[in-house]
Amino acid sequence: MATTTMSRPVEAPPRPRRSSSRSPRTTVMAVPALLWYGVFMVGPIGAIFVISVLDWPGMLARVGFAGLGNYRAVLGDELFWDAARNSAVQLAIALPVMIVGAFMLGYFLSTKPRGYRFLKVVIFTPALISASAKAMIFWGMFAPNGMINKLLGSVGLEGLQHAWIADSSTAFGCVIAIDVWSGIGYTATLYAARLDALPDSVYEAAEIDGAGHWRRMWGIAYPMVRDFVGVTVMLQFLWTLFTSAQNVLLLTQGGPGNSSTNLSFLVYQKAFVQSDLGYSQAAGVLLFLVGLAGMLLIRRVFRPAH
Repeated sequence: MATTTMSRPVEAPPRPRRSSSRSPRTTVMAVPALLWYGVFMVGPIGAIFVISVLDWPGMLARVGFAGLGNYRAVLGDELFWDAARNSAVQLAIALPVMIVGAFMLGYFLSTKPRGYRFLKVVIFTPALISASAKAMIFWGMFAPNGMINKLLGSVGLEGLQHAWIADSSTAFGCVIAIDVWSGIGYTATLYAARLDALPDSVYEAAEIDGAGHWRRMWGIAYPMVRDFVGVTVMLQFLWTLFTSAQNVLLLTQGGPGNSSTNLSFLVYQKAFVQSDLGYSQAAGVLLFLVGLAGMLLIRRVFRPAH
């Protein structure tokens, strides 16, 4: 007599429990970083907004409440609009020249030409020089008896000699030259490091198709690192907008007249020279909003298409 045996159903193994990423231990470990960020990042930014509505004519002076009076004074000041125009010109010239030149230079370094390691050191050197040393270098170049005028005189071009720093039409251009010179090498080194990470097979396939260096650089390399280019554009935008006051202070001090005064130098001048802290921080708030808007615009322009 045949007997039938029924097979027992196979039970599925129990699923491993996922550990919660928001465990109390993780939250506790994040507290020191959050405190540091709140005290040293959010705190100073909040202080800018608070001081901008105060009547504070000096560090040791009595503090009063000005409300929106500081903002009305800033927006009604012709000097502020001159500084805003200078900052716009500075960004419109320095940023494209710096980014395009740095990308081309970074691509050249990524092809590993002969002596490329030494070239990387030379190109990165301006980023290691202090602001005062950079100002002295360019002062020696642009002074009336400086290197540029002597070079022009030695080749018989005395008519092109110029008081570069003392002329209102060229003083701010000297400041922009420092921005480009000091930023292009640093950014080119970043691009070279990023382009080195691209697979060689991409370039080899393009070379087989007959693509030259120009097409490989802008048609292949640039689209593949476009998001990284957006990050560097954002960083250089913020650096130029917020920290170029040091170059103005050391080279031209905002002159001749106000021809080289930009927004970051105006904030410094009102706070530390004229002791008008309320005006200074009101201009600083507007500068902060300009930087925030520019950062969001750059992020939107360079966001991935997919």
